[in-house]
Order: sequence, then C-alpha cells, then structure tokens
Amino acid sequence: MSTATKPNHIGHKIGRIRELRGLKQESLAYELKVSQQTVSKIEQSETVDEELLEQISKVLGVSVEGIKNFNEDAVFNYFNNFNDNSAGTFNHHCTFNPLDKLVELFEEHKKLYERLLQSEREKVELLKAKNDQP
Repeated sequence: MSTATKPNHIGHKIGRIRELRGLKQESLAYELKVSQQTVSKIEQSETVDEELLEQISKVLGVSVEGIKNFNEDAVFNYFNNFNDNSAGTFNHHCTFNPLDKLVELFEEHKKLYERLLQSEREKVELLKAKNDQP
C-alpha cells in the first residue's frame, strides 16, 4: 500500500494551499462557518462538493481551477527560480527615490494648473475686449 498522495486529492491540495497562505484550520473553519473538525475532514477527502469548493476558493483567495490544478512542485520551482539571484534577471531594489517622483508629479501639476489659469485669464480678456466694442 502506497503512502504517496494521489495527484488529484482535492482535500490535500486545499490543506497545502491553506498552509501556504498562513491560515490555520480554525481560521478557515471560522470563515466557512463550520467546525475545525469539518475542515480536517474536508482536507482528508479525496473529493469536495463544487459549492463548498467555491466557498473555500474565495476564502483562500484562489480560483477553483487553481485548487484543482495545484501542484506543489510547480510552486516551489517558481519560488526557487524567483529567488535565484545568480541569473541576475531580478532587481529587487528600487532604482529611484519615490519622494523625487512625488515632487516631479507635484511640479508637473503645478505647471498644468498655471497653464490652465493663464488660459482662463486670456478668455476673460477676450470677453472684456468683445464687450468693450460698440
């Protein structure tokens, strides 16, 4: 008898996703309005009712398809590749000062406001000139 998990064991996938999301069974149970024992039974079940699976997916923040297609090896491969700095493809450091960008944006809005104000002044002058004409 094999102790390996079946590849389509939905309950185990729910449990792993829950763990990866940092949730305890009690938290999932609270959100689903069921007992912790019920969550434990769900995670031991090979299949889960579609309606319940939809509720679980919302709580976990994962689509139903995401749960059904969950592959733990793919997740860890993704993160291993993401954290592999030897390739040099990821730059995790900010390359600009956010405050400088905020000041630039402020100056840009200030110039835009001044142009708009000047345009309105010109309109007022045109209207005054038009009213002064006989």
